[in-house]
Amino acid sequence: MPYDLSDKLVIGISSRALFDLEVENAIYDQQGVDAYAQYQRDHENDPLQPGTAFPLVKALLQLNELIADRRLVEVVVISRNTPDTGLRAFNAIAAHKIDISRAAFTGGGPTAPYLQAFKIDLFLSRDTGDVQEAIDAGVAAAQLYAAPLDYSAPDKQIRIAFDGDAVLFSAESERIFAEKGLEAFARHEQRHRKKAMKEGPFAKLLLALSAIQKQFPPAQCPVRIAIVTARNSPAHQRVIHTLRTWNVTVDEAFFLGGLNKAEVLQAFGAHMFFDDQEGHVQKAAVVVPSGRVPYKGGTLEGARVARVRAGKSGTP
Repeated sequence: MPYDLSDKLVIGISSRALFDLEVENAIYDQQGVDAYAQYQRDHENDPLQPGTAFPLVKALLQLNELIADRRLVEVVVISRNTPDTGLRAFNAIAAHKIDISRAAFTGGGPTAPYLQAFKIDLFLSRDTGDVQEAIDAGVAAAQLYAAPLDYSAPDKQIRIAFDGDAVLFSAESERIFAEKGLEAFARHEQRHRKKAMKEGPFAKLLLALSAIQKQFPPAQCPVRIAIVTARNSPAHQRVIHTLRTWNVTVDEAFFLGGLNKAEVLQAFGAHMFFDDQEGHVQKAAVVVPSGRVPYKGGTLEGARVARVRAGKSGTP
């Protein structure tokens, strides 16, 4: 009987996002594919240290132990490695006793065409191009930054934090800010405060996590979700009305109005934080695992850069 992935949260992850392969990646960049392949073969039984997404993946797979005869999560390695060079990743998976048994090794070819085939709900990678192609194909994806030093993941609860605009919600409001400024953004959000925003690239992931939460009594739920946004009052109203329309209740929300997100994320203890703005991700990545969510087509960033260069910086 065929195995069905449609009723599960499916995470696609590159081997470099799961494990620390920065030395190997430098060999590939500086010496080429042949040197990289030989190095992987020569070291295929050497241990690999956890990468940026390792704590999140490990915690998500532990959800499968909480409900008898039910798997809530599957993780699939989606990699540009060849099957030969990919052997080292599976050796490391076995050594770390991670419950991953499926993979797609594309031998240098693009990974995006296979994300739909594996029913991927979230794709995590260190490669900018692969993440952009995934977003353009309609799959939630993030480019992970280097793992923070001295990070310690929460033991008994998965904690995931999201930015709002252009991540959970569409980029429509952020585009107004980028093109017309903060005052126009504020007026627009006040006029539409009771109108739900359209879904952003991570909306379906939020809904999938919410469905998992509903499998457990609230006091015993192993998944905790936070929104950490630069919005503040009164622009926060539209966020609340949108979540009500989606029938989603987040556990925590922080409307920071330009305050540094990193300190809040460290206090929250995020396994992962997703944001569209590079500046926010760079600061957050120092304290918690973090990933940047690119805009579809990469178009909105250009508008923001133009405003910054014109001396009109700021954030909604």
